Amino acid sequence: MALFADLSEKLNHVFSKLTKRGKLTSLEIKEAMREVRIALLEADVNYIVAKNFMAKVSEKAMGEEVLKSLTPGQQVIKIVKDEMIELLGSGNAKLGVSPKPPTVIMMCGLQGAGKTTMCGKLAYHLKKSGKKPLLVACDIYRPAAIQQLQVVGRNANTEVFEKGMQNPVKTAKQAIEVAISRGCDTVIVDTAGRLHIDEKLMAELKDIKAEVHPTEILLVVDSMTGQDAVTVSETFNNELDITGVVLSKLDGDTRGGAALSIKAITGKPIKFSSVGEKLGDLEPFYPDRIVSRILGMGDVLTLIEKAQEAVSEEEAQKLQKAFRENSFTFEDYLSQMENMKKMGSMKDILAMLPGGIGGKLKNIDVDENQLKRHKAIIQSMTPYERQNPDVIKGSHRKRIAKGSGTTIQDVNQLLRQFEQTKEMIKQFKNNKGGLFKKLKI
Repeated sequence: MALFADLSEKLNHVFSKLTKRGKLTSLEIKEAMREVRIALLEADVNYIVAKNFMAKVSEKAMGEEVLKSLTPGQQVIKIVKDEMIELLGSGNAKLGVSPKPPTVIMMCGLQGAGKTTMCGKLAYHLKKSGKKPLLVACDIYRPAAIQQLQVVGRNANTEVFEKGMQNPVKTAKQAIEVAISRGCDTVIVDTAGRLHIDEKLMAELKDIKAEVHPTEILLVVDSMTGQDAVTVSETFNNELDITGVVLSKLDGDTRGGAALSIKAITGKPIKFSSVGEKLGDLEPFYPDRIVSRILGMGDVLTLIEKAQEAVSEEEAQKLQKAFRENSFTFEDYLSQMENMKKMGSMKDILAMLPGGIGGKLKNIDVDENQLKRHKAIIQSMTPYERQNPDVIKGSHRKRIAKGSGTTIQDVNQLLRQFEQTKEMIKQFKNNKGGLFKKLKI
């Protein structure tokens, strides 16, 4: 299920009716605003947040500039987009850095929110940007919490400091000294969680905060819990004065209520969101990109960043040459299939396509196993056939199907898809402002 799919579908239904009309009457705009409000409430957006948001949008949408515009529907959509970006926090809120290393990041949250896993993801993210983090195990209450952090640390190739069942405040203090001695510039403290907020939990968190003076206090909340996540965020903020929020399980959130409410309720920005189970599935939170995806406008910048991470400089140059010389082969095609797998699921990639393409394809039934079949088919071709697909005739197709454990129909489908890909490449090349230009291809 796509990110914020329910909300996106309802809003796009409202907007499609607006853009089909020429001039709009005040009555038509009021009706559209009523539908937007209902969509927000059904998405579990906080009632007060939705009310204030709609008041701002309605005031601007009913303005003379919109009513007299030649494209009033587009004007209304722009107003909703701008206000929604403002609601989520305008720009990307970066992590603070202490002027005197190490920078201490205190992670907190309730049990089940994914806090310990998030510590590993954050460590992995920081290592990619050249940092040397140290993970600190300060959850001595949840069974196997320390062992879980150690496993996460190994996977993230990050050292874990733990002192067993020792007082967490003392462990956190010692970790700072260890980090300095080992040249670690960032300390990520995994604190204890509870099934619900209680005084004992908050007292311990306040003691750790007073001892290590964290630059960042990040609250990990499960975005799928909707209003519960908003309530948790408000309470933690009141008690600890958090610096930001990290949304876990955002990839499974079809409604979006938590994400759209937290900033308005707490005044604190969403800094990261988890969009999958892998260590690399942690993304800086960009309000404008999220809103574009909600409104079916795609997310080219995130798509480009994912592509640049997946494709090495050498591969990019090789692919650039193939496009320039119109010599795209099955070897190149196979290489790009592997890179696509690194970028995430096909549905997620399709959702980021611009110009309404992602919106049209978001409900397409994507067979993720098809990539495996296609890989088997290509690997069953001879090197000459991969380099020269035009030579693949009837007898070749029969042999390739048998060798790959697929059918002749599967082989034919791949050959058609390959030709369509080559044609699409030509179209992108001819589009000077297209995606390939942004990718420097």
